[in-house]
Amino acid sequence: MAMIDNISLFEKNRSYWSQRSVSYSDVNKEELSGESRHKWSAVLREAIESHFPNRPAEDISVLDIGTGPGFFAILLAEMGYKVTAVDLSPAMLAEAVNNAGDLAKKIDFREMSAECLDFQSESHDVAVSRNLTWNLPHPESAYSEWCRMLRSGGLLLNFDSNWYNYLFDDSAKTKYESDRLRSAELGLGDQNIGENFDLMEDIARRLPLSSLTRPAWDEAVLSELGMDVRVNADIWKKVWTLQEQTNFSSTPMFMITAFK
Repeated sequence: MAMIDNISLFEKNRSYWSQRSVSYSDVNKEELSGESRHKWSAVLREAIESHFPNRPAEDISVLDIGTGPGFFAILLAEMGYKVTAVDLSPAMLAEAVNNAGDLAKKIDFREMSAECLDFQSESHDVAVSRNLTWNLPHPESAYSEWCRMLRSGGLLLNFDSNWYNYLFDDSAKTKYESDRLRSAELGLGDQNIGENFDLMEDIARRLPLSSLTRPAWDEAVLSELGMDVRVNADIWKKVWTLQEQTNFSSTPMFMITAFK
């Protein structure tokens, strides 16, 4: 029964994000046309260049895991890195190719599960991901895969948050509801309420990370995998717009940096 449930959850997740592909792509397009593009580019460039100070961008292979509509892949390709971008949803990948425009020729887009990467071990220098880990049925397996395919001396950058923790924690729920009120008071669009939101909450209730404390969990798992881990709990201050900071005040984004 557990296997059936896992398969069902896997398919529900893929179906949900495929249905969200157009609206989620609109969010990425907004990011690409505004201040988010420059903020995120600066953070990614600084992290990668500081780790590989003497290597040209075109010599560094970067895997964007859970690329969605391609935001990270596009930024990284603009910087000159050798980019491969994977996602579980063909609809998301179609949006990513469209959003990338001419840069799509420089990005290797592939349909693939983040929990089972079809790459040889030690095949990439850098792995990046944003807002993905929380959504995985087997996040510990995913981390193991990401570490496996990194070369010795490789770099893992993961940006995520305690999304949907309010479903399990009353204090978190109070803060979450306060975010909704505050966003309305300021006349800001509420990015936390998307289409088919009830369905996403149902999926989130079945996902393991929704009820756990992060990034402490991530740090422990990656350390067990032999990675040297650093946590930046304030990265949201650098990369989020005012609207995001207001919408998601109760779930600030953290940055996991892990070295192999």
